[in-house]
Parts: sequence; C-alpha cells; structure tokens
Amino acid sequence: MRALLVEDDDMIGRSLSHALKGAGWSVDWVRNGALAHSALADGDYSCVLLDLGLPGLDGTEVLRRARARGDLTPVVVLTARDGVEDRVLGLDTGADDYLLKPFEMSELLARMRAVVRRRSGAAQSLLGNGPLQLDLATREVLQDGVRGVLTAREFALLHALLERPGAILSREQLENRIYGWGEEVSSNAVDVLIHGMRRKLGPDAIRNVRGLGWRVAAP
Repeated sequence: MRALLVEDDDMIGRSLSHALKGAGWSVDWVRNGALAHSALADGDYSCVLLDLGLPGLDGTEVLRRARARGDLTPVVVLTARDGVEDRVLGLDTGADDYLLKPFEMSELLARMRAVVRRRSGAAQSLLGNGPLQLDLATREVLQDGVRGVLTAREFALLHALLERPGAILSREQLENRIYGWGEEVSSNAVDVLIHGMRRKLGPDAIRNVRGLGWRVAAP
C-alpha cells in the first residue's frame, strides 16, 4: 500500500519513512504544505500522515482543501499540538484520526490499518469478496479460510483490487498504488506480480479484462 508522509522535520521524516517501508508500505515523503497539496491532487494513496505545523501552507489548510475537492483519502494527523481545540479543529476539518507526538510506531500502524479498513467499509481487519480476503493486521491472504503469505507488493496490489471487488483497475492505477516516487517500474512489473499471485491463489483469483486491466470477482 502507498502512503503520503507530510512532515517537515528531517529526523522524524526519515525515521517514519524507514519504519513504514519496513512495515511493507510504499512511501512518498514531502516537507511542506504546497507539495502535499500537489501530491494529494495527483496521487492515489491508501493513507496520508499529516503534520499540522508545516512551512507555508498549514496542514489544516491542506486537509481542508483536499476534503473540499472531494478527496476521501484516510488522513491521520501527526502533531505536537495537544490542545483540545486543535484536535477538534483537525477532526472537524476532515481528519480520520489524530495522534500526538511522540508515539509508538506500533500504535501508528494500527491506526493506519483502522482508518484504511473503515474507509473500505470493513469493521474488522479482514477485507475481501468472500472466498478471498486480506488480513490487514497480519498482512496475510486468506483463501477459503486458508492463510497464505504475500510479499509487500503482492499485498498492495491485492489490497487495491479488494477495496473495489468487481471494478477494473488499469495498469497505471495499480502501479500508482504499489510504487512510490523514484522507484523504477518496468513495463511488465504488474504482469509479473499477478503471474506470481495466480500461482499462489489460482488462475481465477485475479482476472484480466483485455485492454482495460484486472479485477477480482465481486462478492
């Protein structure tokens, strides 16, 4: 899955980016509000981690503009502002969750999983179409109740498809969900991933719609 990290502190940004990548996330990191606004307008993210005290365009204004144009990407605010009024403003502006610095990485990852699954309409950590499910907590795939292991990119690809079972996602849409900025993407990267997943899950788990993209079966 792909996350947008908006953090102007270099030490915190590097630490978070490294930890998120270690947890299987693809991360795009920006350091000011203007770049965050542009990234949100152009990107396709599973989650945004947003600092409020940004140079130039404030984090609250970034969030307000995103929600005003109909962007529903889950947003977790990360900030040292601990006043009740600040938390209320952030949540009322459209944040899905609010976490005060300093925090434990395990809690941040749990909150990210929670906002992602809520936005997907899943009350529990399982996301799927019935016979095929993803466990967002363990990052495992379940096929008819049998658990299996996926690589980080296989997980990201299947997560994108299972968020909208039955919908066709193009090559570009899948690449945007799997890879971050600066990552070299070969022309057949998605094909290779899907080929490997079909070997694990069966040939009908992910279906090709010729000339359009791929989909998983609707519930």
